Amino acid sequence: MRTLAVRLDSMGDVLLAGPALRALAATSDHVTLLCGPLGRTAAALLPGVDDVLCWSAPWVLADPPPVDPSSVEGLRATIADGGYDRAVIFTSFHQSPLPTALVLRLAGVSWIGAISVDYPGSLLDLRHRIDDDLPEPERALSLATACGGALPAGDDGRLAVRPERIRPPESLPRPYVVLHPGTSAPARAWPAGHFRAACSGLVEAGFGVVVTGGRSEQELTAYVAGEEGRDLGGLLDLEELAGVLDRAEAVVVGNTGPAHLTAAVGTPVVSLYSPTVPAVRWAPYGVDRVLLGDQAAPCRDTRALTCPVPGHPCLSSVQPRDVIDAVVHLCGLPDRLITLSTRSAS
Repeated sequence: MRTLAVRLDSMGDVLLAGPALRALAATSDHVTLLCGPLGRTAAALLPGVDDVLCWSAPWVLADPPPVDPSSVEGLRATIADGGYDRAVIFTSFHQSPLPTALVLRLAGVSWIGAISVDYPGSLLDLRHRIDDDLPEPERALSLATACGGALPAGDDGRLAVRPERIRPPESLPRPYVVLHPGTSAPARAWPAGHFRAACSGLVEAGFGVVVTGGRSEQELTAYVAGEEGRDLGGLLDLEELAGVLDRAEAVVVGNTGPAHLTAAVGTPVVSLYSPTVPAVRWAPYGVDRVLLGDQAAPCRDTRALTCPVPGHPCLSSVQPRDVIDAVVHLCGLPDRLITLSTRSAS
């Protein structure tokens, strides 16, 4: 059985599909994952994935390329050459699997399953129906199971990455907490000044602090780290980031891909969660966590990329001391051991 799994959006979305992919792998001889460019590096970390194809989907990406007939034809030909017996298309609740299903059908894939609100005609052999208010990994696993997949004995269904692909850099302070201030959308960002104050307070509490982020976020990570934290902004590939997150006592992060990478390595998460998308679906899954942020704020369920509410109240209302207390809680330390100055707690 050769299986083609499809998840065409971001890094975090690919990581959240991990349990479902393992279920398909347990009932396949070979699993290929077709993903988008934002998910490619994460796809290579996932257990059960034998091969990765990458394609920019005009009907999925937030900044989509134009529809190029030659590109679509190239994808169709590549899939036709794969000789797949089964295809499973994973999507979020707001996405349609049908454009992808059409390409797969034209490529000769004889059996296709997906979750679809829209009538699929002859594009799907299995139109799976499920309550959308489920954690995304469980939603995807439900589809994989309906398509004949099954988690192997002993698999707890949590997120995971290949242990051999976790590469921590040397000479990190121990114990340490990771602050990851960047997000893919401004509406999901905790104020940078709050992150900087939390860094100072955590150092005062006896933690080393490591600040992570991408190359485009180096000015932000340098500001948050100040003179007290260790700034690794722009210095890590995804495997090295996984290593840093793996060895941390806890990670403070917004609703963005590294939150799900943190869950995949099993590290506790302080989730600074903007309710623009539901926490029940997208919060860090399967690990100890503290969820901070006003989940009843006016931006709830808007899927806004930029905050539509003056003052960004859902996250700006979370104070540095709230984050420090959450870290202390997740690390199992008594509050009486923590003495903070007015500067770091404000």
